[in-house]
Amino acid sequence: MLRTHTCGELRIKDTGKEVTLCGWLQRARDLGGMTFIDLRDRYGITQLAFNMNTNKTLCTQARELGREYVLQITGKVTERSNKNPKMLTGDIEIIVSEVKVLNKAQTPPFTIEEDTDGGDELRMKYRYLDIRREVVRRNLELRHRMALETRKYLHDQQFIEVETPVLIKSTPEGARDFMVPSRMHAGQFYALPQSPQTFKQLLMVGGLDRYFQIVKCFRDEDLRADRQPEFTQIDCEMSFVTRDDVLETFEGLAKHLFKSVKGVDHVEFNRISYQDAMRFYGTDKPDTRFGMRFEELNELTKDKGFKVFDNAELVVGICTEGCAEYSRKQLDALTEWVQRPQIGAKGLVYVKYNPDGSFKSSVDKFFKQEQLKSWADVFSARPGDLLLILAGDTDATRKALGELRLEMGRRLELRDPDMYACLWVTDFPLLEWDEETQRFYAMHHPFTSPIREDIPLLDKDPGKVRANAYDMVINGVEIGGGSIRIFDRPLQEKMFEVLGFTPKEAQNQFGFLMQAFQFGAPPHGGVAFGFDRWCALFGGSETIRDYIAFPKNNAGRDVMIDSPSPVAPEQLKELHLKLITHNS
Repeated sequence: MLRTHTCGELRIKDTGKEVTLCGWLQRARDLGGMTFIDLRDRYGITQLAFNMNTNKTLCTQARELGREYVLQITGKVTERSNKNPKMLTGDIEIIVSEVKVLNKAQTPPFTIEEDTDGGDELRMKYRYLDIRREVVRRNLELRHRMALETRKYLHDQQFIEVETPVLIKSTPEGARDFMVPSRMHAGQFYALPQSPQTFKQLLMVGGLDRYFQIVKCFRDEDLRADRQPEFTQIDCEMSFVTRDDVLETFEGLAKHLFKSVKGVDHVEFNRISYQDAMRFYGTDKPDTRFGMRFEELNELTKDKGFKVFDNAELVVGICTEGCAEYSRKQLDALTEWVQRPQIGAKGLVYVKYNPDGSFKSSVDKFFKQEQLKSWADVFSARPGDLLLILAGDTDATRKALGELRLEMGRRLELRDPDMYACLWVTDFPLLEWDEETQRFYAMHHPFTSPIREDIPLLDKDPGKVRANAYDMVINGVEIGGGSIRIFDRPLQEKMFEVLGFTPKEAQNQFGFLMQAFQFGAPPHGGVAFGFDRWCALFGGSETIRDYIAFPKNNAGRDVMIDSPSPVAPEQLKELHLKLITHNS
C-alpha cells in the first residue's frame, strides 16, 4: 500500500505516530510562517502542516501545489492547537516531513466542496470530479449499504438471487422499449427489459420458490426527478403465497432497512384500498404524515343557487387547522396557485371559521351562517380553522385538491422529513380504458391476477374488475408495487382477450409463458421496488439522480461521455440499418 492510514481515521490517540497518507489537495492556506493543506480521500479530510521556520524548502514546495493534485505525504501526527469539532480528524494534524506529487491536476471547473459553485449540468459533465465531493460520496455509500442490507434480509428469508437476461423480446404493453438491432439476424431486434417480469414467473415454474435480483431496467420515457431511462429495481417473486404473505414479507424488508440504515426502530404499515385513497386523498400514493382528508359536500351544497356547485359532479374540500387568519392576499394567492395549468382548478372557495364562532366565506351571498356551520361540522372543524373547497368533474377535482392538500402540508411544515408514514395501497382497478384507442389496458401489467370474486366481471363489465395488486407508499412516494399473478393458461388467455390481443398475437408475444403454465405453474406473486427512489427517500432528496453514480440529464443524455451519439456508417451497415436524415 502507498499509505499507512486513510485521511479519515487518525485521532488524538494516534499522536506521535509516523504516518503516510494519500489523497487530493482540497484547499491550501498560506499564513506566512505556516502553510496548511487539507488532504482529502474517500474517508475524510486531514489537515497537513508545513512550517517555514523548520523546513523552508518543504514549505515552499507545499505553496506550489495546486488544487486536486494527487499527493503522498509522510509526517508525524500531532495535536492541533485550534481544534475543529466539525471534522472527525479535527483534533490532530500532520507535521509533514516529505511530500511526493503522484499526479498534477488542472484547476477544476468548479469547487469540489460540500457547497460547490458548479451548476447541475457542469457537475454532470465532470461527474468524476463531482463524486469527490463528500455529499455525493455519502449518497453512493448509502446506496451501497441499502443494497447490502437488502441482500442480507432476503438471504435470511431463503430468497435466491438469480440474474435474468438483458437482451430480451419486445412487447407493446407498458412503457416504450429501448431496441437493440441484431447483426446476425437481419431486421430483427432485441429489447432491453423494462422489468424481469416474465423471467421471474418462469423461475417460479422452475421451482426456485423465492427469487430476488437487484437489477437494471430500461424504459424509453420522458424524464422527471424520479425517473431515469435506466434505473434499478429490487425485483422479487414468491411461490405458494397469498397477498398477505407477500405484504408481510416485504414490510419486514422495509422495517429491516429502516432499522439497519436509518436507525428507525418503529415503523408501522397501514393499508388502504385504491378507491379510498382516491376518495380521501385524490391520489393512489397519499402522504399520510398529516391529515386534511377530503370531505364531500354535494348534499349540503347542491341546488342552492350557486352555479359553480350546482353544475359540479363533485364538491369536496379540506380543513386546514389554524389558518382562519389567512389574509385576502394569501387566499388570492392560493386561488391563483390552484388555477395554474398544472393544477387545473377553475377556482377556490374558502370558509373561515373565526375564533368567535362566526363564519366568513367567499360565497356569503349564497349561503347563510347556519349552512356554513353544517359544512364545518362535516370536517369536524373548530374555531380558527379554514376550509378550502373545489368543485367540478370528479376525477380532475380530486386530483387538483390532492395537489392543494400537499401544498398546504408543505406550507404548514407538516411534511416532516424525519417522520415516516408507510402504507400499502390495495385493490387497484385491473384495467383502465383509453378513449383514444377505444380499448382496455392493464393498469399494472397483463399478468396481474384479478381478485377471485371479480373474475366473472371480465365478461360482463371489465372496468369494474379489481386487481390483486398492491403498492408500497412511503411519505407520498410510490416505492414499489406488485401483484399476485395469473398462473393458469385459460385465465391468462382471457386476460389477453380482454386487452384486445388476438390469439395469434398473444401466442407470438407470450406463447412461451402460456406454454410454461401447462407444466405445473405454482400460485405465485411478487413485488418490485424502485431502488433509486428508496435511496432518495432515505437520503432526504426528491431526485433519484443524486443516488446514481453516472446519471442522465433531463433530456436523457449523458453529457460526460456525450451519449447517445452518432455511429459510423459501417456499423449501421453491419446491423442492416440505414440512417434516415431530415433531408432524406
